[in-house]
Amino acid sequence: MIASIMPNYKRFDLAFDHGEGLWLTGTDGRRYLDFGAGIAVSSLGHSHPALVKAITEQAGKVIHVSNLYQVPQARALADLLVANSFADSVLFCNSGAEANEGLIKLIRRAQYRNGHPERTRIICFSNAFHGRTLATISATGNPAYLEGFGTPVDGFDHVPFNDIDAVRAAVTDQTAGILLEPVQGESGIRAAHHEFLRQLRALCDEKGLYLGIDEVQSGMGRTGTLFAFEQAGITPDVVSSAKGIGGGFPLGAVLAREELARHLTPGTHGTTYGGNPLACAAGLAVVKEILAPGFLDHVRRTGQAFGEMLQKCVTDHPAIFEEARGVGLMRGLRCRIPAGDVLAAVMAEGLLAIGAGDNVLRLVPPLIATEADCQEACTRIGRAAHALANK
Repeated sequence: MIASIMPNYKRFDLAFDHGEGLWLTGTDGRRYLDFGAGIAVSSLGHSHPALVKAITEQAGKVIHVSNLYQVPQARALADLLVANSFADSVLFCNSGAEANEGLIKLIRRAQYRNGHPERTRIICFSNAFHGRTLATISATGNPAYLEGFGTPVDGFDHVPFNDIDAVRAAVTDQTAGILLEPVQGESGIRAAHHEFLRQLRALCDEKGLYLGIDEVQSGMGRTGTLFAFEQAGITPDVVSSAKGIGGGFPLGAVLAREELARHLTPGTHGTTYGGNPLACAAGLAVVKEILAPGFLDHVRRTGQAFGEMLQKCVTDHPAIFEEARGVGLMRGLRCRIPAGDVLAAVMAEGLLAIGAGDNVLRLVPPLIATEADCQEACTRIGRAAHALANK
C-alpha cells in the first residue's frame, strides 16, 4: 500500500531531533553542519532565542483570528518593511508561490485599473523558478514541472536570461510586466547582470510596464542587502518575499508601490491564514534581527570570504569542481561529476547542502554563519572531494 505521506518528495533517509545555531542533530545522534538552511529558509539558524521567544509568547496569547479583523502584528511587520524598502504597502501570505501569485495578480490588476485591460501577459525567463501552483509553474516554464497538469495557464512569455534584446523583442501591446529572480536559485545560482536589471527598469519605464522581482530565495539579507535587486541600484514596482522572512515559520509577502497596491481592494484577493498574529510575530522578530546594526555588513563580509574559500575548493579539486558561483551567502559549486554524488559525499562528511540545476551543489547557510563556519564547511567539502577523486 502507498505510504500515508504522498510520494512527491524524494527524501533522504535522515530525520532531525533538534538544532542550535548552524548545527542539527539527527535522530541517530549525529550532528550536521547545516549549509542548506531548509532551502534558504532558516535565516537565523536553529533555536534562535529571539525567534523562539517571539513565537512562544505569541502562541500563548492568540495564534489566529483571520483577516476579518485588525492584526497589529501584521501592521507592525508591514510598517517595518515599508520603512526599510522601496515599498509603500505589503500583502502577507503563506509561501513563495502564493507571494508570486499575488505579484502576478497585482501586475495584471493594476494594468486593468489604469485603463489597459488588454495588458495581461508577463515576460519571464528561461531557467526560472517561481513556485508550484498552476500559475507559477506556467511562469516557471519548465516542461518537467508542467507535465501531466493540462494546458498551462496562459499569459507568460519566456525569453533567455540576461538578454535585453530578447526581452525588448518579446514586448507587445498585451505585455503587462516583467518577472525575474535577481539570482536564480533552483536552476544553479545564476545571477542577473546588474546592467541587465537596469536595462529592464528602463524598458519598463519606456513601455509602461511593471517590473516584478522574485526575491523569495535571494531576499531577506541572503545576498548581503535586504533585497538582491538593491545592488543594481534599481527600484522595482513589486517584489515577492518568503523563505527567510519567517526564519522557518511559514510566511510570505508581496511588497509594492502605491501605484499598484491601491488596486488590491476588498474582494480582489485574500487568504485565510496569511498575515496571522503568530506568523507576523515570527516575521517581525526575524526582520528586526536582519535590520539590526552590523547584521547585513556581517553577511557581506562572510559571504565574500565564503566565495573566496569556494573558489579555492575549485582550484584544489579541479576533477570534481568546475566553477564557484553566487553572491553573499547564496553560493554554488558547479560540479564536473554528478552533483548528486557530491551531495551524498558531503553529507557523509556531516555537511548539509542542496542540489540545484546545471549540476550545482547549492550552499545557503543561515545568515548567522561565521567565516569559521564557512571554513569548516569547505574543509568537509574538501574531504568529500578527495574521497570522490580517489574512488
